[in-house]
Amino acid sequence: MTFWIVRAEKHGSNEKSAIEKNLITIGWNELPDLSKIGSKDELKTIYDKKYGPKSKMHIVNVAGQIWNFATKIVIGDLVALPLKILSGIAIGEVTGDYQFKEIEPSIKHIREVKWLKTFPRSAFDQDILNSLGAFLTVGKVRADGAEARVRSMLGGKISSIKDEEIDVESSELDLEQYSKDHIIKLLERKFKNHGLERLINEILIAKGYTTKLSPAGADEGVDILAGSGTLGFESPKICVQVKSAKNQIDVTVVRELEGVMKNFKADHGLLVAWNGITKNAEDETKRAFFSIRVWNQENIVDEIMKNYENFGDTMKAELPLKKTFYIDSTET
Repeated sequence: MTFWIVRAEKHGSNEKSAIEKNLITIGWNELPDLSKIGSKDELKTIYDKKYGPKSKMHIVNVAGQIWNFATKIVIGDLVALPLKILSGIAIGEVTGDYQFKEIEPSIKHIREVKWLKTFPRSAFDQDILNSLGAFLTVGKVRADGAEARVRSMLGGKISSIKDEEIDVESSELDLEQYSKDHIIKLLERKFKNHGLERLINEILIAKGYTTKLSPAGADEGVDILAGSGTLGFESPKICVQVKSAKNQIDVTVVRELEGVMKNFKADHGLLVAWNGITKNAEDETKRAFFSIRVWNQENIVDEIMKNYENFGDTMKAELPLKKTFYIDSTET
């Protein structure tokens, strides 16, 4: 069996449908039924007519990915779907052959999948994350023994940290995601429990809030109180609950936060769930859209990147980061 990565388009526009409808899809919807195309060379010609003119290297690269999706992935293979909107990486097992079937206007080329589990990015070894961070819509995950390690994760075993570099076909790494993954690993090592609460408090201060951070161990149901204005008396007034546990947070915690908000007469609640929330908890936060927000590990990293320049010197010493500019090869 082979372990594949299949993305739900660049910005994750199809990922929610992919998860809910148990499938993987690749875009390129102007292409006809791939099962009726006899060879990869024929696919290259059709692709160039539909999307060209493109360079020879581009056509070879993209046609190879499309051909793999249609012909090389087999029933029983594992597949990883990196999530941008829902967060984390969904792991599934392929259950169907390629089909040309319009599920939605943006979903026509599909494979049926049984989704097994969604993991936070921090759960994966770094070499697997490197492979998943390649600029590919479809590709093999080439980290050594990746399939066996992920199957062990599915069985409940904790994976070990690996840092070796790996080959990810001819594609370049997504340097932005690569950097975020390394920051997530660092945060998991250095900012546990009350350390994560201190980090969230620093982010809120950098965003302009006046805060009160509860001491370690005794939080009276709230880890941080945050308010606008010099003294924190102005709205929005926020109750923050920080959960650094390795399991997903369930709906009980969301409902408890709603009760705490009433006790403290807060306008809003922020639930920081390092490893995300369960489906029931997600449904509850949808109902409470105008009062509660959830930050997972990827949201935290995004907030760090946006507000780092306003961090205090002590926090910068604990979390030393440097801004780097590079050419975005996906846009050139």
